[in-house]
Amino acid sequence: MKLVNLLRRKFFKNQHNTTGDYLVDYYNTHNEDVRLLSKHGRVEFLTTVKYIEKYLNNEMRIIEIGAGTGRYSHYFAQKGFSVEAVELIEHNIEVFKTKTLPGEKVSIKQGNALDLSEYPDNSYDVTLLLGPMYHLYTAEEQQKALSEAIRITKPDGYIFVAYCMLEPSMFCCFKNNRIDKLIKDGEFDPVSLEAYFPPHGIFKVYTKDEIFDLTKIFGVDRLHFVATDGYTCHMKEAIDKMDDKTYDLYLRYHFKTCERQDLVGISHHTLDVLRKE
Repeated sequence: MKLVNLLRRKFFKNQHNTTGDYLVDYYNTHNEDVRLLSKHGRVEFLTTVKYIEKYLNNEMRIIEIGAGTGRYSHYFAQKGFSVEAVELIEHNIEVFKTKTLPGEKVSIKQGNALDLSEYPDNSYDVTLLLGPMYHLYTAEEQQKALSEAIRITKPDGYIFVAYCMLEPSMFCCFKNNRIDKLIKDGEFDPVSLEAYFPPHGIFKVYTKDEIFDLTKIFGVDRLHFVATDGYTCHMKEAIDKMDDKTYDLYLRYHFKTCERQDLVGISHHTLDVLRKE
């Protein structure tokens, strides 16, 4: 089975054009803003903002790499911060521009998280990398994106990196009866119980150990590792039906527990908060 999967992975690599092709198709039809605006989606958004705001002051320059349609960039620009955004997908850039309000100190350019060469070293107080790691399949690409984000961040500046997590995604595949398809596509080995992520896919998912290993080679300190949605996506239907009082109580409980490392693995999304040395 392992040999079969290795051959499948080699086949996928040879047949793949660019990850960008699949991302263009996905984001041309997927409205990320809708997810972040639902009650269950707001948990991830509010948690991410809460941790970013721990370290902000009025003089800070922010750059967001992989800004999507601008949910975070516009949020901080509308609070008076100077924000530069970089986004790969042209459709997302067009939507981003339509959401820009008069007077916002925000700009956007098309660019790739793997090559930020037009941005000088040590330029930004806060660097947001809240999407690109979802779509990078090799350790080399992942480390390149991290390296670029860290490079353009000032010493003692902050890097916020978002990830999708493996185990909750696998549980969802079992819950939604998709596991047979994963096996058929060579993405899950029912003997070794290992999951594979061919580069024609959309999302790369991680374990906590993988994430921590990725950052070992960089001169950064880890300040927080946060379960940005915790158990939320496992019970999203119930959360979307909550009245405001219950939802507020749920949020406060989530904020209380989101850094518990014995629970972080249940979260579909995590946030790694790093400070550059």
